[in-house]
Amino acid sequence: MTGTSAALTPPADALPPVRHPEAPAPGEPLGSHYAQCFGCGGGQPHGLHLDARAGEGVNVTAEFTVTADHQGAPGLAHGGILATALDETLGSLNWLLRVIAVTGRLETDFVRPVPVGTVLHLEAEVTAVSGRKIYSTATGRIGGPDGPVAVRGFALFVEVKVEHFIDNGRPEEIQAAMSDPDQVRRARAFEVNP
Repeated sequence: MTGTSAALTPPADALPPVRHPEAPAPGEPLGSHYAQCFGCGGGQPHGLHLDARAGEGVNVTAEFTVTADHQGAPGLAHGGILATALDETLGSLNWLLRVIAVTGRLETDFVRPVPVGTVLHLEAEVTAVSGRKIYSTATGRIGGPDGPVAVRGFALFVEVKVEHFIDNGRPEEIQAAMSDPDQVRRARAFEVNP
């Protein structure tokens, strides 16, 4: 299946994405936005530990290794884990736009199984922006960045204010993120969905 729902089709008046002038340079690691994030945080022993890097334009590349903790069927990655990897990679795009945004919709096509021990190579790009809506796509490949496609994602992110997290997150985690002395990491803590 390669079609997407109408909700993921940018309107005719959508604009092409514009990389923020202060976005990380191409090739620069994006790092974790929060240590406890299941997708990219180092504080989650069974998390994905996804490693994302800024690309040219408004795109990113990322990798994660499927471990035994990520399996669904014996020896294969759980589909929800693969969707999480796509969501995390797509969310990293917002750092290149320098906006705070959350996932509004994510559609995933599972093309082939991903065995435990496989490195999933992900690439994502913003395709259009319309007001607070950010449209993006991602592809996950096995065997290398040019390997066969295993999973695809199509997403709609919605720009929000930092109050979205402050009003809805647990106070102790919000305070920990806001107290981080590293301004870049503190800003990144609120860049994607919790």
